Amino acid sequence: MSNQLLLPRSGTSVTYVLATCLYLFLGLGCSKPAPQQKKSSNTATANKTPSTINKDIELITVDQLLRRFNQQTDTLYVYNFWATWCKPCIEELPYFEELAAKYSNKKLKVTLVSLDFTDQLESRVVPFVQKKNLRQEVLVLNGGSNPNAWINRIDPVWSGSIPATLIISKKNAYRRFYEREFSKAELDEVINAAWQKNE
Repeated sequence: MSNQLLLPRSGTSVTYVLATCLYLFLGLGCSKPAPQQKKSSNTATANKTPSTINKDIELITVDQLLRRFNQQTDTLYVYNFWATWCKPCIEELPYFEELAAKYSNKKLKVTLVSLDFTDQLESRVVPFVQKKNLRQEVLVLNGGSNPNAWINRIDPVWSGSIPATLIISKKNAYRRFYEREFSKAELDEVINAAWQKNE
């Protein structure tokens, strides 16, 4: 058998095959957040028990999220941007759960901001949150159909890749944005540094 690339006889172009392969390859990682499709006002509560979901999963607009960033409190806020289709995101979610448990008696709040399609809240996000037993607040960002219109409003250096994490404390005007996946040790190090500045 030769090592030739075999193309279908229907006239499929090399460009199409390469584009398809590239799409599949990139789909295994995470490069850009999925654009939001439909606006919905549902809050997911079906089949919820206190042991599986800490709070309702809420749809939130970019403006509402930005208002949260500006809360004038002495709490250290950790916002993790993720999606159910993003493998690196899924791998680091347990570290954020552990982080919240570690700082449970301190003024630190972890919020998991999903970039899944808003019309998949009930069919995909809720079952995922239940299956993974995510106990931190989960928001689904309703950014509309053009992510380029709001990505730089979250942070000017963000290219849109996920996972991404934003750490904010208004107490000391602390703000750090990380466009990367964390190991448990790396996340602990970043949060310890932020916590020391917040004390």
